[in-house]
Amino acid sequence: MPAPILHLGATVLCSHAGQALPMSPFPRVLVSAQPVVTLASPYAIAGCALTGTPVPPCLTGQFVMGAARVLAGGAPVATLASQSVCVPTGTPMLPLAAQTRVLAT
Repeated sequence: MPAPILHLGATVLCSHAGQALPMSPFPRVLVSAQPVVTLASPYAIAGCALTGTPVPPCLTGQFVMGAARVLAGGAPVATLASQSVCVPTGTPMLPLAAQTRVLAT
């Protein structure tokens, strides 16, 4: 199913409302004048609200499933429908908003 491609300005949160930002988006492919995010780019998470458990809050995240047919630099692009995981909690990241003009499957 087609889904919008994630880019540097997309809104992505950890499951505990921490802001996630890609550490190395792919600069040679742009959508909405911003670099796309591939599965090769880890995310840094700031402001994770997980407290009161022995597990530390989310620090980084990584998309593990992306587009099957659209690649940037040889790596699949991340989409709004992509699956991800946060470290060390193991919870998913939540892509909430991205550009809507370019879709990938």
